[in-house]
Amino acid sequence: MTEMVYGSVPVRNAEPVLPKWWRTIDRWSMSCILILFGIGLLLGFAASPPLASKNGLAPFHYVERQAMFGGLALIAMFLTSMMSPLLVRRLAVIGFLVAFISLIGLPFFGTDFGKGAMRWYSLGFASVQPSEFLKPGFIVVAAWMLAAGQEINGPPGRLWSLMLAAAIVLLLAFQPDFGQAALILFGWGVMYFVAGAPMVLLVAIAGLVVLGGTFAYENSEHFARRIDGFLTPELDPRTQLGYATNAIQEGGFFGVGVGGGEVKWSLPDAHTDFIIAVAAEEYGLILVLCVIVLYASVVVRSLLRLMRERDPFIRLAGTGLACMFGVQALINMGVAVRLLPAKGMTLPFVSYGGSSLIAGGIAVGMLLAFTRTRPQGEIGDILRGRIR
Repeated sequence: MTEMVYGSVPVRNAEPVLPKWWRTIDRWSMSCILILFGIGLLLGFAASPPLASKNGLAPFHYVERQAMFGGLALIAMFLTSMMSPLLVRRLAVIGFLVAFISLIGLPFFGTDFGKGAMRWYSLGFASVQPSEFLKPGFIVVAAWMLAAGQEINGPPGRLWSLMLAAAIVLLLAFQPDFGQAALILFGWGVMYFVAGAPMVLLVAIAGLVVLGGTFAYENSEHFARRIDGFLTPELDPRTQLGYATNAIQEGGFFGVGVGGGEVKWSLPDAHTDFIIAVAAEEYGLILVLCVIVLYASVVVRSLLRLMRERDPFIRLAGTGLACMFGVQALINMGVAVRLLPAKGMTLPFVSYGGSSLIAGGIAVGMLLAFTRTRPQGEIGDILRGRIR
């Protein structure tokens, strides 16, 4: 029906999969992701040996594991990016259901690894964090609901997506994992806004978030401790934020030199949550700016390509994935420079972490699949046709 109304460009059905994928994929965004992964490995050589030494492991044990998980993540990214939007949606629904059930089971079968938050399943040889895999699945499922709600006689997709987001946020808050909960809520809010939500409703939801934060501050010692540490005017130099802030200041514009940094010996999470502090100390502001430009390039290019997309589902899902990807990077770097409270959130494709890397590969693969060039006219052509 869409082709009959709007017309379409003839599709070369006989074209092989790989040449068609290469012709339609956003190669610039894919290159940025590969560069980010390379930077992550480079920083891993600096940040991982101190932790390996403390745990009695080979110096580059964590670098080897990061390369292994990263390889799996890139394979997942490439395979997912070759899929059609319909196949991505079907697999996302299945993955979301599995991750959601896993999230429910965390209080009974999960572990906190001594960090005070029940977020992982221990498999012996590795650990799995369900919330990392839940995020891309939720974005696609919520986008499907929102898009369906825009159809004539469609289901109440906005209400369903809101209820689903609220259920996930509550589950994450009980872990507690307020960082991932905020990211889920942000991703849903962006899609809801793009879908045409009234500003009054968005303001009301923001007010509920403030009330929820106040309640969490008064009833969660974990949450209150992080907020108090962020708001205190004097920073304790012996805390992770203190070490990270000092490392960034020491790095200056060009850094202290490869291998010359000291923060990696003091920060327990130098290879994960505070990897950007290692980058700033050893390579300086230059590398940090490069990392920021790479993340911004992926987000901006994806949004520009999605602006030309006709399909509401693809437009909403791609927007949610792109914004969530960029905001996660922003939160991680914002924590390191003390612009935001500590969240325990990794830097996508740069930080060490199996769940984060593989789930990030799936999420970016979905984004690349949604932003591929498809045989359709510009959405502006439709608008100009309506004006005439």
